Amino acid sequence: MARSFVQITDLTPDEVNEVFNLCDRMKKGEIAPKPYAGKTVGCIFHKASLRTRISFETGIFQLGGQSLYITEKEISLGKRETIADAAKVLSRYLATIMIRTFSHDDVEQLALHADVPIVNGLTDLTHPCQILGDYYTLIEHKGRRDDFKIAYVGDGNNITNSWLNLASLIPMKFHIGTAADTSPDKDILKKAQEAGVSEIMLTDDPKEAVAGADVIYTDVWASMGQKDQAEEKASLLKQYQVNDELLKQAKADCIVMHCLPAERGREITDEVMDGPHSVVFDEAENRLHIQKAIMTFVME
Repeated sequence: MARSFVQITDLTPDEVNEVFNLCDRMKKGEIAPKPYAGKTVGCIFHKASLRTRISFETGIFQLGGQSLYITEKEISLGKRETIADAAKVLSRYLATIMIRTFSHDDVEQLALHADVPIVNGLTDLTHPCQILGDYYTLIEHKGRRDDFKIAYVGDGNNITNSWLNLASLIPMKFHIGTAADTSPDKDILKKAQEAGVSEIMLTDDPKEAVAGADVIYTDVWASMGQKDQAEEKASLLKQYQVNDELLKQAKADCIVMHCLPAERGREITDEVMDGPHSVVFDEAENRLHIQKAIMTFVME
């Protein structure tokens, strides 16, 4: 069976560090592997995309391959034919399949039946490429690899779930500030706590969450496909806005992260997002480098 990257916990701690090392060397120009020379990567998109599509297509080109943009309208995954059948057919044409979609189960089914690596570009449950890229960004800015206090404030979504997955592999203090009705996935939270690798705290007090933090992380309060819940979530989460007042609770050299796109003035203010603590555009750039490392890793 091919080696896929469906979520961060598909890797061991050593393999996570291997991906970071590979990413670092590739970004610095020390190596320029071409594992996809003469090969095609199928990129399935069920959601609109800026960073995911552009970074993957650029990365595939830099790795020597070509990308094939595939929409739901074209293949109707799981509708015109079973996901298993589609996976087997696509495996005859493609070297790797990247998918950005709603259902996490669809990605798992692709990985189960495909003969080539599957890379999760995003699901409603997890966003693993984003979080590995974010952690690499943190390493760049802080000069070390662990023992960070990371405070996530806002909606307990796929970003939060992926941070929990990483916290089950790499030691950190991961504190989540969110409302009772917007907590992260219960199973993922439980597994991360039971792993015993990191200190994990869930609180409804945003100031408690960010006290002494090295990183404050936030995301939109209503993710793609949940915009009908935007006003309800804004009401629940308005006290979790990342602003100058909340930033004062963190360390003086705290950095602020956001996976983008941002709804400025809601979950984060312009003053913070454009201020000296923000590394949001470094994160966006590093999506390219970490995804190249992940694609190279699964091919090897």
